[in-house]
Amino acid sequence: MRILVVEDERDLAEMIKASLERAGYAVDLAHTLADAAASVRVATYDAVLLDRQLPDGEGLTLLKLLRERGEAPPVMAITARDALADRVQGLDRGVDDYLIKPFAFEEMHARLRAVLRRPGGLGRGVIEYGDLAFDTTAPQLAVEGQPVMLSRRELSVLEVLLRAPERVVTRERLLEALYGFDSEPDSNVIEVHVSRLRRRLREAGSATNIRVVRGVGYLLRTGEPAP
Repeated sequence: MRILVVEDERDLAEMIKASLERAGYAVDLAHTLADAAASVRVATYDAVLLDRQLPDGEGLTLLKLLRERGEAPPVMAITARDALADRVQGLDRGVDDYLIKPFAFEEMHARLRAVLRRPGGLGRGVIEYGDLAFDTTAPQLAVEGQPVMLSRRELSVLEVLLRAPERVVTRERLLEALYGFDSEPDSNVIEVHVSRLRRRLREAGSATNIRVVRGVGYLLRTGEPAP
């Protein structure tokens, strides 16, 4: 999943980014409202962590831009404003949850998982396809009930494919989901992740395989184990 963190306190922003990346998220940072607006115009996000007090305006302005683009990712406000009126205003304008500064990163992760699990969110429960069961809250994979050890990048690739089973997912979509703007992955990084993931599924005896659609992308299909 790809997260946009909009926070003008640069040290805090970097700490949030590092914490989320350790949990397996791809993260982009924006320190101003203008930077955030530019980011949402060129990338699709699964959730937004949004500071309300930005140098160039009220953070909630970003919600209007997201809605105008037809996007509705969960938005969690990160703010020092703890007055009831401020929270009510934010909720009325579309904020899904509030995180009051200062906060513990454990709480941030728990609240983020909670908003992603809500109806329409991407982090809901267990995704099942064929003999695979993918727990999005852990995250972890089981084949016929038996756990399979995967790296966080392999888990991220599999999650994207599981959300579009039997449909081609482009290499660009996988890159977007796994890496932020400031990452410079190797040119063959997706091919490496997919190759390892196919091997893990084969070793686990899964009847589900990732087909390579040459020149286009990848397709998850059950009933045809990898050779």
